[in-house]
Amino acid sequence: MATGFFFDEKCFWHAGGNYALTLPVGDLVQPLAAGGLPESPETKRRLKNLMDVTGLTADLDVRSAAPATDTMLKRVHPADFLAKFKEVSDAGGGEIGLRTPFGKGGYEIAALSAGIATEALRAVTSGDLQNAYALSRPPGHHCLPDWPNGFCLLANIAVAIEEVQAQGLAKRVAVLDWDVHHGNGTEAIYYDRDDVLTLSLHQEHNYPLDTGDVADRGKDAGLGTNINIPLPPGAGHNTYLHAMDKIVLPALHDFKPDVIIVACGFDAGAFDPLSRMLATADTFRQMTKQVMTAADSLCDGKLLLVHEGGYSEAYVPFCGHAVIEELSGSDITAEDPMAASLTLRQPNARVEAFFATLVDEMADIFASQPG
Repeated sequence: MATGFFFDEKCFWHAGGNYALTLPVGDLVQPLAAGGLPESPETKRRLKNLMDVTGLTADLDVRSAAPATDTMLKRVHPADFLAKFKEVSDAGGGEIGLRTPFGKGGYEIAALSAGIATEALRAVTSGDLQNAYALSRPPGHHCLPDWPNGFCLLANIAVAIEEVQAQGLAKRVAVLDWDVHHGNGTEAIYYDRDDVLTLSLHQEHNYPLDTGDVADRGKDAGLGTNINIPLPPGAGHNTYLHAMDKIVLPALHDFKPDVIIVACGFDAGAFDPLSRMLATADTFRQMTKQVMTAADSLCDGKLLLVHEGGYSEAYVPFCGHAVIEELSGSDITAEDPMAASLTLRQPNARVEAFFATLVDEMADIFASQPG
């Protein structure tokens, strides 16, 4: 079966407000030449453009999807929140959360983004596709049921999970979030449930500042099914792979999901303006290889990657291309132009060994206190 690639040009038309990076323009904050939030369409559009130029797109089953319906959205989001979002959207746009501005029609574009993730997950869980990549925008992993934040307007992955569970296509779902920011929205939605495992591999105290701690393990029926792996700034390539080996993969094998979803942010990349993690395109390729091996063993290869963050317009396309090369098994490549220099910029052996001890300590905590 082919690898699916789900996208829609309309998602690139989502527009943010008058920000300079993440600061509202005004007082002493000057507008940037490019304007707006770092969550712009260009990183996603340039990824798709690079795939078109190399020919990788032709190796994929390219599809779009219908917007998520009210029924789908209301399984996650309260009706009054959705009504307010639609009202502000119809009136020309605005902001109803934290750093989540949108223009007229923003509600419909966000519903389309959620619909793309949902249809991609349906195609994978039904056996229509082996695996898939959903180029969703706006992103979703920070969105709480009734409060959007961090560029995220609707909880795309949660909407998708609830739909396939309602259709009986999957019962147990694992969500691995390797976006550099803590997946607080997904965590909150599933914090007291034992049918969804949430793992977040993130830069410690980046965003949000007050979530993502190792001690946050879930509650009630969900106790033990939430795992946070906060890494220090500068962690680098080998630390990410070590965390995958020591914590993520054992947790997936213990949980035995019917399908694995990756909240696939590329903002841990070395050139991202919102992080300091030194990950490379090969970091994302190797993590994809690791999670594909786990999916092959646990759930007949059923794997979906849903696009989240990543704000380096120059570098994100190479990270995304590497992931989709690996996911599809294509022999079409886009050589990372920064690979040699980023290898030299990785932490030295002593620092890397220290980071490994931090990961090992977290692994011991999770092993000794599974719930």
